[in-house]
Amino acid sequence: MSVPPRPSALLAAPLLVLVLLLAGCSSGPAPAKTPVGAPGQGAAGPESDDAASARRAPSGPAAAPSPTPSAAAIPGLGPDTLAAIPAEARQAFVVTGEEADANQSSAVLYSRQDPAKGWQPVAGPWNAHNGMEGWTDHHVAGDLRSPTGVYTLTDAGGRLPDPGALLPYDEQPRFAVDGEGFFGEPLEGSFDYVVAINYNRTDGVSPLDRTRPLGLERGGGIWIHVDHGGPTQGCVSIPEDRMRELLRTLDPVMKPVIVMGDAESLGR
Repeated sequence: MSVPPRPSALLAAPLLVLVLLLAGCSSGPAPAKTPVGAPGQGAAGPESDDAASARRAPSGPAAAPSPTPSAAAIPGLGPDTLAAIPAEARQAFVVTGEEADANQSSAVLYSRQDPAKGWQPVAGPWNAHNGMEGWTDHHVAGDLRSPTGVYTLTDAGGRLPDPGALLPYDEQPRFAVDGEGFFGEPLEGSFDYVVAINYNRTDGVSPLDRTRPLGLERGGGIWIHVDHGGPTQGCVSIPEDRMRELLRTLDPVMKPVIVMGDAESLGR
């Protein structure tokens, strides 16, 4: 005769099945929620790994500003020669000889209207002549060489009427000259227009003035004048039409100077 089961055992089986159904298949804990704003997640939602890396990557160095262009210097002039040009000078008539013993040269007029831009050529190059024997750093009377250096230009004149010079102009018949040059060329008309180079002279007076502050032995009467087709005693000469142009351009307000010498000397 079988013994009927106890009521407590019959109730335990259904309860065990119910517990297993409620537990599900996963045996591990539920994944934690990622807070908004955590790495890999923006405030508006998830972002890609590439975007997150780009956001975190340090920025590179800032681009350097473009360099400011330097003011233009006069070609062919070295530091010593440039330093000899007065700061207030804004016109420079540069006469460059081929060699120390050569009597042919080239002339260019430069202007410095804007200090930020520096020196700019405004006229030339023009063919020119200088002293028969070339150039010298120590001019003396009769050496037939032109003095190298930087000299102010303040006074003009000539045998012919003023062509419109901006510098003070002294018209005088005493500027008349005749005779022949070193190569037999006529000298007539050479001093129709002149600009005095302030070497061993007093500025503010006629180019004909014979005052020699350094003494007579150091020479004088060094001018820019009309070219006669050959070398000079020590002056600088340019063609007549260029001489008129120069007289109309050199402006006392711009404190003009002449920079003159052979290329090697000017390059110092």
